[in-house]
Amino acid sequence: MDPHLLRTLVAVVEHRSFSAAAQALGYTQSAVSQHIAALENDLGTRLVERRPVGPTAAGERLMEHASPLLLRIDAARADVARVGRTHTAALTLACSPAALTPRVAGDLARLRTGTAGLAVDVEVLGRAAVAQAVLTGAADLGLIDGAAAPSDPLPTPDTGPVTGLAVAEGPLAVLLPTDHPLAHRRTLRLFDLADAHWIDAPDTAVPLAQLRAAANTDGFRPHLTYHGTDVHGLGTLVAAGHGLAALPLSLAPALPGTAGIRLSAPRLVHRTEVLHPRAPSAVAQALVAALTG
Repeated sequence: MDPHLLRTLVAVVEHRSFSAAAQALGYTQSAVSQHIAALENDLGTRLVERRPVGPTAAGERLMEHASPLLLRIDAARADVARVGRTHTAALTLACSPAALTPRVAGDLARLRTGTAGLAVDVEVLGRAAVAQAVLTGAADLGLIDGAAAPSDPLPTPDTGPVTGLAVAEGPLAVLLPTDHPLAHRRTLRLFDLADAHWIDAPDTAVPLAQLRAAANTDGFRPHLTYHGTDVHGLGTLVAAGHGLAALPLSLAPALPGTAGIRLSAPRLVHRTEVLHPRAPSAVAQALVAALTG
């Protein structure tokens, strides 16, 4: 199966348009049509409905495979390109929002002080995007955070040739408005909050799916969805009463109008890990050593 044809399929389905996909890929519309026809001929089935444009049942099934396959191809290219490229005067660090802490900033500052001419680029992304950036070579290192049982690694999708190492572990808290009836409590049990209003902020707070799994319930349904990576923006929504969110306890004092109440059960912690490729550059290795030391 030609990966170029798969990329065209993904673009057509995501844009719901042959012309928009052509523009995004830098192809002519005729070339996009030919790619889709060639892929359909190869698999012996129709993958895309033309009017309106959208995937058929077979196309939807192929889309489930397409993104992981293309990601692994990009990861293989990046992995090969890194071989022998261990010295560089640049560093790109991708972080999920709550993973970018004062300690990380301090370690990064010390690295810059000790490395003449080092150019640093820091990007704040969603968790999946951080892992993808490291896999594909768009970032030299990644920092992700999330909820886990004490000392357990973070639950992550297949990340290919990428290693995750523990950086920090701390208490997990429920963030709620300061005028919430539970704001005076010292601790809270996650099970007791299954029917509360929650904000679904998968790239900023602990994903609600993780809370459902931890509490073994089908609760924790979203009252509002937040598509963003700004922790302070999420705090503003919580303070206004739009719903609760699970975040590291250390963040609560920096979010006005909110109270962070430590979770007592089940036993969950907020965990941060650094992701690095199989052959990181010397400067990337130095930052990994500082973060995990």
